[in-house]
Amino acid sequence: MKTALITGATSGIGKHTAIEFSKKNIRLILCGRRQERLDALQDELKASVPVHTLCFDVRDKEKVFDNINKLPEGFTTIDILVNNAGNAHGLDPIQNGSIDDWDAMIDINVKGLLYVSKAVIPKMIANKSGHIINIGSTAGKEVYPNGNVYCASKHAVDAINKGMRIDLNSHGIKVGAIHPGLVETEFSNVRFKGDTTRADAVYNGFDPLRPEDIADIITFMVTRPYHVNIADLIVLPTAQASSTIVNKNVV
Repeated sequence: MKTALITGATSGIGKHTAIEFSKKNIRLILCGRRQERLDALQDELKASVPVHTLCFDVRDKEKVFDNINKLPEGFTTIDILVNNAGNAHGLDPIQNGSIDDWDAMIDINVKGLLYVSKAVIPKMIANKSGHIINIGSTAGKEVYPNGNVYCASKHAVDAINKGMRIDLNSHGIKVGAIHPGLVETEFSNVRFKGDTTRADAVYNGFDPLRPEDIADIITFMVTRPYHVNIADLIVLPTAQASSTIVNKNVV
């Protein structure tokens, strides 16, 4: 039985990836900031596969390493890492941007991904195997108005993914990324800081991707034969042509 560690597992893509992995008999280490949600997901899935939860914020370097380095017996060999934790904060032109928002996006999307990867990769190198999936965004492939720092953070994820794949190639570790377009999750609620009117408007008038869609693709990626590595994948809802072109009012 393989073991997967999933960050940002309490909602959206992370939660549904955990559900899909459980159907493939993959042991789960679920990481998130909300213990009650971790407990609920563990209760839902533990009849299918062993589940261990870790409650920490990926921005907290000490807690990342402490939690991952103290995994209990049966969970210490991590075969699959899904770097899913990430957020957008604000949608302002750069001259009006909040430094706190910038710090949050860089700390979560870039540094948090690096901290978790740094804690897990040595274990994979020792085993000469492993598979890392980095969750990027179409914002890592193009820049859109008012996206500035969020786009920069996801461009960094794109570059880190490519660098990981090169550096870990000789160790037999597969590295790939999936870059979703508009996925209806809590993402916009976080970006607009609870303004549900603005958040709902993002997904109105067309059929967006759902977290289940991305989870299904991630599961496909990690269940390919060893000689197959899906290195870089952009996924859009049919109505979306780019970050700024969405065919609304056609569902």
